[in-house]
Amino acid sequence: MKADPAHQVELLEVQDLDARASQLRHQRAHLPELAEMATLEQERGTISDQERDARIVVDDLTAEQLKADREVEQVRTRRERDRTRMDTGQITNPKDLERMQHELVSLERRITTLEDAELEIMEQLEEAQQVLAGLGIRAADVDARLAELMAARDVRWAEIDAELATLAYSRGPLAERVPSDLMALYERLREQKGVGAALLRARQCGGCQLTLDSSEISRIRSAPADEVIRCEECQRILVRTSESGL
Repeated sequence: MKADPAHQVELLEVQDLDARASQLRHQRAHLPELAEMATLEQERGTISDQERDARIVVDDLTAEQLKADREVEQVRTRRERDRTRMDTGQITNPKDLERMQHELVSLERRITTLEDAELEIMEQLEEAQQVLAGLGIRAADVDARLAELMAARDVRWAEIDAELATLAYSRGPLAERVPSDLMALYERLREQKGVGAALLRARQCGGCQLTLDSSEISRIRSAPADEVIRCEECQRILVRTSESGL
């Protein structure tokens, strides 16, 4: 392949712009904010699961407390009704009166048992509510940090995108001046190897960083200036300049 030496040098400029663009895209994909966001999003998911479970516990205990309240109230109502019947003289039969007195004692014990159970449920409910509230605070803290990180990420992405746009703007005219066949070869090599064209400096390939042997240097030295040279080791396009040491 033949190409004007000046166009080959311009290809190096295109490669420099492409290398810078690749670095920027790598930075964009590996911002430190992204790693922290991924960790926090995982933590946020865990907190959400814990909140769901804690809310179920709170709801269940709330239902238990309401049930306990009703049971206590029912027994109290029955106790008051029996007391009223006794106090107002509605019970006159001695045996019935004795039976009702025993029942009142049983009702008092039942109320005590129910109130103790109700108190235990209330304590469990209070503890469960505290757990749920604590999870809510943790979730709010994580959400606030995520918002900060997303804002910082968006700012950095905008900066990088602006730099990429500038590089693309600069690359366009350069790429248009390079012959299409040389540009196609460069693009194919860049896709395969990351670097499509490299400077031959001090007898070393700027792509694979290997020093060319004397026979290869002799071959390159004798090649016409417009011949497109490829590195024998990595097959990248080698661009010759005054720095090549030929």
